[in-house]
Amino acid sequence: MRFKPTLVLAATLAALAALPLAADDLETAVSRMSRVGFSRSPSFSPDGKTIAFVSNLSGLPQVWTLPATGGFPRMVTSFEDPVGGAEWSPDGKWIAFTLAPGGGMNAQVYLVKPDGTGLRRLTDGGKETNRLGNFRRDGKRLILSSNRRTGAGIDAYVYDVEAGRLDLVSENPGTGGFDDLSRDGKRALLDRLRYRGSNDLFLVDLATKKETLLTPHEGPGTYSGAFSPDGKVVWVATNGGRDRLAFGRIVLAADGRPGPIEIVAARDDAELQSFAIDDKGEKAVLVWNVAGRHEMQIEDLLRRKEMARPKLPGDLVSGVTWSRDGRALAMTASAANSPADIFILEEIFSSSPRFSRITESPHPGVDLSSLVSPELLKFSAHDGEPLSGWLYRPKGASGPGPVVLSFHGGPEGQEVPSFRADYQALVAQGIAVFAPNVRGSSGFGKRFVNLDNGALRVNAVKDIVSCVDAVVKAGVADPKRLGIMGGSYGGYMTMAGLVDYPDMFSAGADLFGVVNFKTFFKHTEAWMAAISKVEYGDPDTEGDMLDRLSPLTRIDRVKAPTIVLHGANDTNVPVVEAEQVVESLKKRGVPVEYVLFPDEGHGFQKLPNRIRSNVALVRWFVRWLGVRG
Repeated sequence: MRFKPTLVLAATLAALAALPLAADDLETAVSRMSRVGFSRSPSFSPDGKTIAFVSNLSGLPQVWTLPATGGFPRMVTSFEDPVGGAEWSPDGKWIAFTLAPGGGMNAQVYLVKPDGTGLRRLTDGGKETNRLGNFRRDGKRLILSSNRRTGAGIDAYVYDVEAGRLDLVSENPGTGGFDDLSRDGKRALLDRLRYRGSNDLFLVDLATKKETLLTPHEGPGTYSGAFSPDGKVVWVATNGGRDRLAFGRIVLAADGRPGPIEIVAARDDAELQSFAIDDKGEKAVLVWNVAGRHEMQIEDLLRRKEMARPKLPGDLVSGVTWSRDGRALAMTASAANSPADIFILEEIFSSSPRFSRITESPHPGVDLSSLVSPELLKFSAHDGEPLSGWLYRPKGASGPGPVVLSFHGGPEGQEVPSFRADYQALVAQGIAVFAPNVRGSSGFGKRFVNLDNGALRVNAVKDIVSCVDAVVKAGVADPKRLGIMGGSYGGYMTMAGLVDYPDMFSAGADLFGVVNFKTFFKHTEAWMAAISKVEYGDPDTEGDMLDRLSPLTRIDRVKAPTIVLHGANDTNVPVVEAEQVVESLKKRGVPVEYVLFPDEGHGFQKLPNRIRSNVALVRWFVRWLGVRG
């Protein structure tokens, strides 16, 4: 980070000392790309003078603080496992964060003082899944959710910071948690998921635990919310009665009875990505998702008027948060050719609002100006459904060449132009990357995200052919030098592509992917299984369909050499999914490489593991797509 030259030197030397020198040029280049850092999850101190954030400056995500004006950072936590988000308490006494042992989903919630002392674990430290919420305005209560009561449901809890007591408030089948607490401490806003793609908001009386439904609807629907300072209004993101997420409000009667949802801001060309209300409840910052790139709008809630539309410092922003005085916004900004860093927006309502970059994540040996920014490629599926994807072309390339198709997870995820070390490393080796958003992806409306549910998943798999046709038609892809890869659900799409179109791809890379829906339901977290039956199918009543949709049942069709990468501590997509692929391909003599990380979960976060996975991935495609590496 750019805070002081001594810090950059120390961080660089530490990273180099921790790892052996690379054995060849490819490994050196990919290793350098994998070392590019990030900073995210900003949270203001109450006086607005300091920012808490999460960064992998040390090689692993940890909590740091630094002055909001920039300067020298201070490391708050130093664990051997990755830290999730960080939240500074409104009274300034604590920073709350999550820690995932072994990189798994069983994250634990901690409090630590801003100087790194007084560490306190709030959850049991076992195998349960815990999620961190926000503090009440006085800092005396913290909301979190956990499946400590039963593995089949993630319930909503309130932690009393002074008493050190964790109170169960609302039980949930599947998963749920509180979005917010009212300032008077009397009510909570419960977000309960019926199934993937459909949730509801409830007003909960914390004294009686009575629940009042705020968002009655049929079928799919997505809602999230926050209280106004006086607790009389719930501000919401909603696609109730509409296709795309919009910004709205629900006015509450004195007894908590809700009025109808009133839309305050909406766009036909974009979905609401996130929103944040300032401390006085007078202004809202809205982040819009426009086909994967973000735009910001600041709304005057009192006059119902747009106040500003600042030009963002990157294609993507997240973690947008107001300072207590409402005069500044902190956020993470990034792009495909720029890693995630913390920015502060000041002079918000002047004629020239100003972004200040307060972190500059390290990128030793990597010239950011050499990185590739993708273009948005639009095309049609086999049935005319409009699709799009992000195309990363090697600089100076002309004519058809090797291309790797990369599918995102979810399946409700969205491919966006963010920094990906693996993409940039592949492109640097002369391999283009096409990262599509096939049907079932989020960001394009409620109808589109539900087009792959259950038996409809065959159409999402057919979209793979449409993606190939698009890059071949664009003159980018040599149809004899195609690869396919993806993580989590993207791993499913990878294996489905290799099974259904065995002659189309020359190589594949399955990163912690689902290959057998029946074993996935049997071994995944119980709460995950409970909410996934509409998305994938019910194993108790639709077993035959799940067999037809599972790549493993037809894995004898796979011809392409395949590399499989997985974390041993993955409880989302358990390692049995990887083992089934590797065993089956070995028996048939299909070239297969298995890379298992004993200290990772669902994804790879530790620096040596990131390097190892990216080097293995790039080597694999260089070898099998006929690229000189």
